[in-house]
Amino acid sequence: MSRFLAAAGGVCLLALAGCATSPQAQQALEQAHAAFDAVKDNAEVLHAAPKDVIRAGESLARADRLSSYSGSDDDVVHFAYLSQRYSAIATEHGKLTQNNERLAALELERQRLQLTLREAKLLSVQQQGALLDAQMASVLTSNTDRGLVMTLGDVLFDTGHSELKASANRTVLKLAQFLQLNPRRIVRIEGYSDARGDAKMNLELSRARAQSVADMLEDLGVDAKRMRVQALGEAYPVAENASSIGRAQNRRVEIVFSDEQGHLSDER
Repeated sequence: MSRFLAAAGGVCLLALAGCATSPQAQQALEQAHAAFDAVKDNAEVLHAAPKDVIRAGESLARADRLSSYSGSDDDVVHFAYLSQRYSAIATEHGKLTQNNERLAALELERQRLQLTLREAKLLSVQQQGALLDAQMASVLTSNTDRGLVMTLGDVLFDTGHSELKASANRTVLKLAQFLQLNPRRIVRIEGYSDARGDAKMNLELSRARAQSVADMLEDLGVDAKRMRVQALGEAYPVAENASSIGRAQNRRVEIVFSDEQGHLSDER
């Protein structure tokens, strides 16, 4: 192909030394030569559109021959125009190829960045999970025969009411995040009361408080199927009911966690 281009260029130089039959034909030839010169030495255009460059050279060589011998002005202008158009098409193909290659490179870069972001997000989730595990461990009891147990004290509820105070939001949010990062774990939410007053009312209050915790967890995105609610009322006190301090300790909600495989201990 390089030999053809060299030969075409030689013919073109000879043609310029001759006389075009009219200024219009001469102008057409000069424009065609300028367009051809711009593509024949452009490696990217030659790679993208070799056939169009060849056609441009062939048409230009014919226009040169016609202008040097017996061709009419119309024929010279016609083939000079064809050469110019082929040069323009080759240029556009070159640009299109460059754009496609650039787009392909950008797509690869986009995919690389997405992979980097996914890896960073995964690392962030893992780090966040490790941090939450550590935070949860600080408020969980040691491993018992019932599993890990988290206690929400009476201070998170108003006296005689089941609605959680605003001060409970951070604790319950941390619990929800822990469950979201450990999707196989389930919990049993147990409500307890002290022994003062009517036992039936205490049982209902303990159930309502446990349910309030479950409802807030569900609002935070924890599937209700992962939660069991149990009311135990005055049963299983952790302190004497004779003092106000002891009664406050007995008024509590305990969250019993399953193991990592989702196995939950039996109800009391």
